[in-house]
Amino acid sequence: MKRLFAAVAACAAAVLNAATVFVECEAFSEKGGWSVDQQFMDQMGSPYLIAHGVGAPVKDAETTVEIPESGRYSVWARTRNWNAKWSNVPAGKFRIALSGVELDRDIGTEGDEWAWQKVSDLDLDKGQLKVALKDQTGFDGRCDAIVFSSDAGWTPPSGVAELSRFRRQVGAVRTSPEMVSADLVVVGGGIAGTCAAISAARLGLRVALVHDRPMVGGCNSSEVRVHLGGRINIGEYKKLGDVVAEIGPAKGGNARAASQYEDSRKMEAVAAEPNVFLAANTHVTRVETMKLRGRLSILSVFGQNIETGVETRFVAPLFVDCTGDGNLGALAGAEFRYGRESKDETGENTAVEKADAQTMGASVQWNSFVPADPAEAKFPDIAWTLPGFNDKTCQKLVYGDWNWETGMRQHQVSDAEHIRDYGLMVVYSNWNFLKNRARPEVRAEFAPRKLDWVAYVAGKRESRRLVGDYVLRQQDIEGMVKFEDGTCCTSWTIDLHYPEEQNEKDFPGAPFRSVARHIKTHYYPIPYRCLYSKNVENLFMAGRNISVTHVALGTVRVMRTTGMMGEVVGMAASLCKANRCMPRGVYEKHLGDLKALMEKGVGKGLPQPPQHYNEGSNLDAK
Repeated sequence: MKRLFAAVAACAAAVLNAATVFVECEAFSEKGGWSVDQQFMDQMGSPYLIAHGVGAPVKDAETTVEIPESGRYSVWARTRNWNAKWSNVPAGKFRIALSGVELDRDIGTEGDEWAWQKVSDLDLDKGQLKVALKDQTGFDGRCDAIVFSSDAGWTPPSGVAELSRFRRQVGAVRTSPEMVSADLVVVGGGIAGTCAAISAARLGLRVALVHDRPMVGGCNSSEVRVHLGGRINIGEYKKLGDVVAEIGPAKGGNARAASQYEDSRKMEAVAAEPNVFLAANTHVTRVETMKLRGRLSILSVFGQNIETGVETRFVAPLFVDCTGDGNLGALAGAEFRYGRESKDETGENTAVEKADAQTMGASVQWNSFVPADPAEAKFPDIAWTLPGFNDKTCQKLVYGDWNWETGMRQHQVSDAEHIRDYGLMVVYSNWNFLKNRARPEVRAEFAPRKLDWVAYVAGKRESRRLVGDYVLRQQDIEGMVKFEDGTCCTSWTIDLHYPEEQNEKDFPGAPFRSVARHIKTHYYPIPYRCLYSKNVENLFMAGRNISVTHVALGTVRVMRTTGMMGEVVGMAASLCKANRCMPRGVYEKHLGDLKALMEKGVGKGLPQPPQHYNEGSNLDAK
């Protein structure tokens, strides 16, 4: 869908007093080989287009804008030099072409933060103007917006808050007059959110599933390519996991071919539910709350379409945060934890002595293959690689699994783009060394291989954890503490990740390889009180953002387990509607009914595909 915003005279005279055209790049009518990246819009203010060509320049993105009057215009592009923190040579250069004429200025070459880069001053005629983004490198150049202004003394707003106001003023972000009303709004369409939506819908609720990517599945989608870990149909409630089985792919494995993750299987499962309204490509940016009798409650959420900029208001009595990052809860004022608790606080023998902000990291996975044509296997000898790669420190691998992990000491929310970009940087740098700079015998070994896929959507493990009426701890799991409100079972070890020791020595302060340390446990049921917010009375949560300590997160965070959490939350939401109560009320008055639903399940009874495990699964757990 094409979108252009002309702010002229009467509609924006107080700000501009000139002809100005504001163009959102994510709204280009033809995106060519560029991709929409929304992962960091809460931090930098907007989705943007990224030229993720893995070293091969991508096809042009194009659109047409209307120039309101003839005159001399300044052209600006909001962009960044994404690898400036590590190299003086820009990686992601691109240019702008206007009606087929390429402007003689490389863009994406200045500054390591998002800012407006002046492109040109030129004369433009009134009428339609074709605008194209022309990638030069294939290495993740990015552009948020382009501005044409006839006011030579004006520069576009730069601060995130100021730019947000400007976008609304010129109509780049606007609220739809339409409103979506539901019984339950699920925010986040990963495995947990998809299962929550299906579970609730099958029990008669009208569900709005709000997800900020074009496909559901989250880390198990072809965009991230992490396999489903853990076991289903275990413990007291053997039917929990039936929905996970319905949507999950038949094969396991990380960083495999895109088809192996069966995106269509998940999308078709959602589409088959008449009670589910899927709002794909929609990122929740605002929340309306109120306090009633001293209790905080969500009234509605606003989701912005990441391509059109249109905001939709979603209204419901109940909400579920399945964002992973706890975004909905944080916006609503829910209490949350971040980082590692101390032993004094939790009593866990695996906890650190002093609390800190370290987390498990995010993985940028990758793979390679041997093409039929050897010419396709060439990789450009890039000049901007990360220092430190040599014949001893390089990773002689043909694909990057879960243990390509970055950002453990950065903030997984506020530093998310830096963490993802460093993940890209190390993949490209390592591959470049193997292909172009290693010893002859190593180069010969990797010469036939082509770097085929590198994730630009990072696979996160940990960030915010929303606090419920109970915070699950290591000693609960290891001690098999029995709670009356036990639900779905964990089956994974307590699996915590740390920087790999040698890799940290080789790249001081910036490791990118991790190790996993496992503590074997038995199957253990997660208390229902971990699945709803302590202080936002109508907020459930399912996924890696539930109410657990950092240590306990190590076992609950894998996707078959989080999918079962979603099933339980959908069941509990149906009881909230039936009994006109809030999530806490299900625990206090209707726990027996929840147990009955968990016993029965909501699956279709389809044949179960094979379940695949790796070293994190407690294969001999009882």
